[in-house]
Amino acid sequence: MNLSDERVAVAAPGRGPQQWAGAPSAVLDADGSVVMAYRVRGDRDRNVLARSADGVHFTTVATVEAEGMVERPALIRTDDGWRMYTSCATPGTKHWWIGVLAAPTVEELPASPHRPVFPGDASVGVKDPVVRFDGTRWHAWLCCHPLDVPGEEDRMTTAHATSTDGLTWTPPRTVLRGRPGEWDARGARLTTFLPDGRIAYDGRASAAENWFERTGFATPSLVPTDDEVLDFRYLEVLRMPDGTHRAYYEARLPDETHNLRTARLPGFFEGGSRSGEGAVVEADCGRVPSRSPVDQVRTSHKGP
Repeated sequence: MNLSDERVAVAAPGRGPQQWAGAPSAVLDADGSVVMAYRVRGDRDRNVLARSADGVHFTTVATVEAEGMVERPALIRTDDGWRMYTSCATPGTKHWWIGVLAAPTVEELPASPHRPVFPGDASVGVKDPVVRFDGTRWHAWLCCHPLDVPGEEDRMTTAHATSTDGLTWTPPRTVLRGRPGEWDARGARLTTFLPDGRIAYDGRASAAENWFERTGFATPSLVPTDDEVLDFRYLEVLRMPDGTHRAYYEARLPDETHNLRTARLPGFFEGGSRSGEGAVVEADCGRVPSRSPVDQVRTSHKGP
């Protein structure tokens, strides 16, 4: 993966462990500006909404405060406004749930009603949604953390669900798991769809690597490839108005500070899917695509 002109888009609020800026979700607005939602962790957790004319320098336009921990949001531009799907922890537990905010403008999202859409349950926490609408159906890919074994809640899989309105969903079904003995043995979390046909996902080999996930790649049918594994997490890729692509991701420093970084992708990705399968249609990072990337992965379901 060829990254160039790498920069810090959002610096962490402080230095050291649990001082994080990252987990981005980026959308191109109608005027060509980039709107990004991301998670900040410091003295408290919050989701920040920011706007940029060039995709590099961001100005905060709104902040969503939370009672407890939050993680990656999913920002969507709709015909009548905006939605932001949230990742919220249940305070005092290892449980996570996903909600949604909807408003005519980005700035109005924090004041809108917060509706749970994926509540999880006593056996599983859900977070870090990737959400797309294909013009007919809504699709969501969720990071699922099993809660059946105390102390082992960092394990993760990716599940897929569909909806006619983005509010009431089918039961999520597992589509991506870690592989025993591999770099992603402890879990696999889908993060974005790439225009060259691959799918990016986060993984880790052990519980000790929690918060230090790396990025790998899979074919459109969610079969991991032998492409390089990259030392950052929560990759987002956005096509810019001039047809080039920009990456956003969360990268750590040696002192465990996490910054939200951005870089250009000249020629997009080197390599690509080695499966010979058709490419995933680009989903324009939150805007309605011409067809859904899930069409390429529907046959890979492995059960609940």
